[in-house]
Amino acid sequence: MKNIQNIRTDYVKGVLHIQDLQDSPGQQLSKWLEDAIAAQALEPNAFCLSSLSSNGFPRGRNVLVKGVEEEAIVFFTNKMSAKSADLSFNAKAGATFLWPELERQVCIYGDVSALSEKENDSYFATRPRGSQLGAWVSQQSQPLSSREELDATLEAVRKKYQDIDVIDRPSHWGGFRITFVSVEFWQGRASRLHDRIVYTKGNGGQWQKGLLQP
Repeated sequence: MKNIQNIRTDYVKGVLHIQDLQDSPGQQLSKWLEDAIAAQALEPNAFCLSSLSSNGFPRGRNVLVKGVEEEAIVFFTNKMSAKSADLSFNAKAGATFLWPELERQVCIYGDVSALSEKENDSYFATRPRGSQLGAWVSQQSQPLSSREELDATLEAVRKKYQDIDVIDRPSHWGGFRITFVSVEFWQGRASRLHDRIVYTKGNGGQWQKGLLQP
């Protein structure tokens, strides 16, 4: 194995000035997402969702953001999953976006709430049919005896819905909203002296921007 102590990159692709940022973190996140899409980043809407399990272990996994609001982001998942159990135990989460192509990162900390049934139904109806079927197949995070077991379940679900145009949403599938408490925008710079700007709310409820040491 190569000596990983000697692996490093000097970041040179951009700078971040506090006066150039949008008024709200949601607006700025939308702008950076658009930049990531334009840069053809791999899955530009992917982020690492960090949660705390009931036994005290932090857990992280990559999921896809499906909505960016003024003060929140939205994602969807199987409600039987480990992440859903974590968020039911502790309704706080971290979300980290990383775009190496742009040498950028966004770190979000926020409060978590479940989406309404109407919101869940509305988004589920837009999913590809294969993904809709998959939502019925997966008992996410539960033990699986073999891949063949999963494939057999998928085939059974396909047959069940083969003559049905509209697939209903499973009750165990839905979304969460992470409402921002703080949002940090990070731009890599040379010599590890990165630009870091964080949004937090002041006493009046307005978003304030501040610089952080690299």
